[in-house]
Amino acid sequence: MTIQSLPLVITSGEPAGIGMDIILMLADKQQLNLPNRAVIVLADINALQQRYSELKQKGAVKHGLLIRQLAMNELKDLPKIAQPSAHDTILVVDVPTAQPVVAGQLNPHNAPMVIAQLQLAHKLAISKQVAAIVTAPLQKSVIMTVLPDFMGHTEFFMQQSGLDKVVMMLANSLMKVALVTTHLPLRAVADAISHEEVAKTVDIVIHDCQQKFGLTHPKILVCGLNPHAGESGYLGREEIEIINPVLQHYRDQGVDISLAMPADTLFTQKHIATADAIIAMYHDQGLAPLKSHGFGETVNITLGLPYIRTSVDHGTALDLAGTGKASADSLYHAIGYANNMATAIAL
Repeated sequence: MTIQSLPLVITSGEPAGIGMDIILMLADKQQLNLPNRAVIVLADINALQQRYSELKQKGAVKHGLLIRQLAMNELKDLPKIAQPSAHDTILVVDVPTAQPVVAGQLNPHNAPMVIAQLQLAHKLAISKQVAAIVTAPLQKSVIMTVLPDFMGHTEFFMQQSGLDKVVMMLANSLMKVALVTTHLPLRAVADAISHEEVAKTVDIVIHDCQQKFGLTHPKILVCGLNPHAGESGYLGREEIEIINPVLQHYRDQGVDISLAMPADTLFTQKHIATADAIIAMYHDQGLAPLKSHGFGETVNITLGLPYIRTSVDHGTALDLAGTGKASADSLYHAIGYANNMATAIAL
């Protein structure tokens, strides 16, 4: 069974949030299922049916949807059983909550169900039963009542895969931006920029651009850390002492990668249009310009995992859960990216 024919799995995330809403709303728009592969949802099937009823009452979903349960024993032959479905059908593996779900109301007793979704998704992906994982948002504060050290989807899948480094990339139709550091206070960023971290990030970006995006010779632009990329050392020496020596090593090997560029210059149309990927040194340096050019269509991609994982780029939006006012755009693009990446691997 090739990855071209494997299904894609979606975790529904925090049951009190909008994860189930956007799955149902996307199915109602006939945009959930793919023509070339099955899409499987991990959710509490009773909660999903209840949310479907709530959204129908509010007029947020208009078409009749068939929620079809896949039994756990069917997962052993998932690629054979799960075939591309009709637009009005949602294939669901039931991952039950401990207590009934109320839209918008967090319940720590249901945290184990969210963790179980992630564990099952990882198991299916690592055993090559599915082509990719797409994740809906979860509530970290709830998960931390059960797993105090839980940091998020990215770190969870990294640890489950036995890795010590992955790379967060966010992408939209205009650009793909990978980060050397992620969720650090700004005062800690400079200390976190090391030869090793920059090199590991570049290695992963090159590998996944080639293997998961089908880019044989990706062109990569890299932001400096300091204003004006350090201004020849007058505004900081990280570019001279750390970043550029690493980048020059890759350039000497024939990699199409820039030396450190001033971020305010790099993120102009002239340069964005030429880049297959951009590497930023810290979170807001890369994500502020990216999101200003397409917030609703931005997708979170974890590079460096032994499988494809994409995610929506928004939170649980508890105030919108069950109201029919949530947007499913980011989920639509996350599914599209996952499918395209799986197709690129197959080619």
